[in-house]
Amino acid sequence: MLAIIQPVRSLLVAIFTLMAGSGFLSTLIGLRLERAGSSTIVIGLVATAYFAGLVVGAVRAGDVVRQVGHIRAFAAFVALLSASTLTYALYQHPLLWGFLRVIDGICVAGVFVCLESWLNDRAEPETRGSVLASYMVVLYLGQAVGQILLRSGGSAPAVPFELASILISLAIIPICLTRAAAPHLGEAASLPIRRLFEASPLGVVGAGITGLLLGAFYGLAAIYARRTGLSLGDTANFMMIVILGGVALQWPLGHLSDLYDRRRVLVGGFGITGAVTLAMAFQPAQPWLLLILGFLFGGLSFALYPLSVAHANDRLEASERVTASGQLVLLYSAGAALGPLGAAAAMTFTGPGGLFFFIALCAAAMFAFGLWRLAASDAVPVEGQQDFQILPRTTPVAALLDPAGPEEEAPEAPPPTT
Repeated sequence: MLAIIQPVRSLLVAIFTLMAGSGFLSTLIGLRLERAGSSTIVIGLVATAYFAGLVVGAVRAGDVVRQVGHIRAFAAFVALLSASTLTYALYQHPLLWGFLRVIDGICVAGVFVCLESWLNDRAEPETRGSVLASYMVVLYLGQAVGQILLRSGGSAPAVPFELASILISLAIIPICLTRAAAPHLGEAASLPIRRLFEASPLGVVGAGITGLLLGAFYGLAAIYARRTGLSLGDTANFMMIVILGGVALQWPLGHLSDLYDRRRVLVGGFGITGAVTLAMAFQPAQPWLLLILGFLFGGLSFALYPLSVAHANDRLEASERVTASGQLVLLYSAGAALGPLGAAAAMTFTGPGGLFFFIALCAAAMFAFGLWRLAASDAVPVEGQQDFQILPRTTPVAALLDPAGPEEEAPEAPPPTT
């Protein structure tokens, strides 16, 4: 394994450092706005601003990279992200912070475009799956470790932002000092959404609904935790446990979907996610029970997006899979931008548990849709399914890392649609 990641070690160090610095900002910003008396709707709007920036960056950052090159673009995106992070400590106002979150989203998307296209260029076809898995683990671990910085404020409110800026700035070093040649970033092919939906309604709707679930969670979970009585340290632990659950359970669920009808695993995943989040909505009295439920929620919900992509790939020609995966990322991001608004409205009317009532409602709707699709169409034979691959929910460029791409042969007969 070490030999496989050796050619991309500087990229992995960069993404870990960057996520350790930026991965907890959503949590921190939500908590600071809540402490300042901002309404739940305002906090939701600021969270939405970040995901809107991600969508814009995912679509437009590639143009910047093509014009100035990977290293210059990466340095520019990271420098702007670091400056934006420090600006939070200068003046607190929801309008300013909402604008900064848009900037943050664009910069983070630009960083992902640079790193993921570079990883794709450096990975050999036979090691692509291992490189992608390593990238995902490092990304989530950085995000989980970063939650610890929530505790660093104390009597100096600016310290978490300063530490975040330091870590974000340090992420430039391994990239600027790398001796690896920067890759060429080509133009992304397009696949009409109508064609994608016709091939796999379940995969398309699943990706969008997963965005709603996780966008709502990332935007407002810290507010839920604090309003249910958790301390700042317990809130950081809760966020970290959810992310670690996502790392731990994705592969087992994916492997299960390789052995059985993937549709049933995907639909069942939404059903169990709904049940778990409904239990969380009633605010368990014991913090340890909330951590267990959080671990299960992370493990289940983080697997739903790659399961949706894998199911869509089962229904597509080999030449369409990479482009389809890129489109599904954008659908996920659009859902993530809307999720905090729906959850904020639910929390306004029903209290902190409204966050998970909203998530449970979305999961239940998807579960019902999935049951209809199971009854309306036939399954792809297990032997005709593509191997499950853990995938990041970042930018369309990440789809190029999926080993189930154009190199593989398409099934002999086109499978039925669902």
